[in-house]
Amino acid sequence: MMLRFLFFFSFLLVFYCYIGYGILIYLLVKLKKLFPSNSTLQPVPDFEPEITLVVAAYNEADFIERKIRNSLELDYPTGKLRMIFITDGSTDGTPEIIREFSQILLLHQPERKGKVAAMNRAIKYVETPYVIFSDANTLLNTSCVREIVKHYIDPRVGGVAGEKKIISKQKDMAAGAGEGIYWKYESLLKKLDSEFYTVVGAAGELFSVKTELFHEAAEDTIIEDFVQSLQICMEGYVIRYEPRAFAVETASATMREEQKRKIRIAAGAFQAMRILKNLFNFRRYPVLSFQYISHRVLRWTLCPISLIVCFISNFLLVHYEAAGFYQVVLLAQIVFYAMAVTGYLFASRNLKIKALYIPYYFLFMNLSVFMGFYRFIRNKQTALWEKAARHSQH
Repeated sequence: MMLRFLFFFSFLLVFYCYIGYGILIYLLVKLKKLFPSNSTLQPVPDFEPEITLVVAAYNEADFIERKIRNSLELDYPTGKLRMIFITDGSTDGTPEIIREFSQILLLHQPERKGKVAAMNRAIKYVETPYVIFSDANTLLNTSCVREIVKHYIDPRVGGVAGEKKIISKQKDMAAGAGEGIYWKYESLLKKLDSEFYTVVGAAGELFSVKTELFHEAAEDTIIEDFVQSLQICMEGYVIRYEPRAFAVETASATMREEQKRKIRIAAGAFQAMRILKNLFNFRRYPVLSFQYISHRVLRWTLCPISLIVCFISNFLLVHYEAAGFYQVVLLAQIVFYAMAVTGYLFASRNLKIKALYIPYYFLFMNLSVFMGFYRFIRNKQTALWEKAARHSQH
């Protein structure tokens, strides 16, 4: 009986984390649309508030000019879009390139303290009611500013999360295929989360907030964009998702580079749970806590452990002559993990079989959680980001 309980509990938990929550939130959104709110606001065509684009760059000399020209091509009235680029610690000539563009306010100091410190310093120079943060290694679509600001007509909106798009190339291997599929699914969940109540954590590639709501984070904060967006939600505001505002970047060059990202994010997730501990209070944040735990916390905590428990309990049940359903599930697990290992072997040899990348990337993500947790408890994860190599966007 105990083995059966452990098996079904872990099996259903993994199913809920990766499939069930998506189905549930989809049904909740459909149910919500049956009872439309009278408070729906109409678009205001002439709503063009002043806004500031803040870009934190560290040693991006090989890409920064392209980022600048992309920023200058954004479709928004001249004089209403201000730009601040901050390059603290850069030693490769990035500040000198930015200085050639008089439209941009450059902030630079020799000491490197990390992205969080840079954002905290840059916000002091923002004089507009809204601010957009974007990574230096991404390109934005020209209409993204207009698509973002339209949401601020609603006073409940404290921030807007844009979409992250991964450029797929024929030569991309497991890193590109896996990362691209993952972000497509994440984008769908963000859309549903936003329609139901709020986005649960924004990505720093393209993220906007009301300037007055910006929280100066501790300089050791690892995933500051995620923490920032949920702190705004905890104040009673919502974060909207806008897929027509997107940031484009290429996939990590290799799985080793992608691993650096995933382990860092996993370590940051455990730190974020400590910072946002009040979000476990369902009585205070009933809807937000439900979304936060279902979409994020379970993936970072119980789900990776449940994968192990599910396999071991399933194996023991079959070993003790539990037949039928248990045998089928065990065989399915063995095949899945065999595909993941084969995907790893093929990827390491530059062989392209994309059908194997999904199980490989899934297993890879969950292993990264364990490695991130180990780094977190040993306090080995610095907030300074070691830039991961990515494919060229040319």
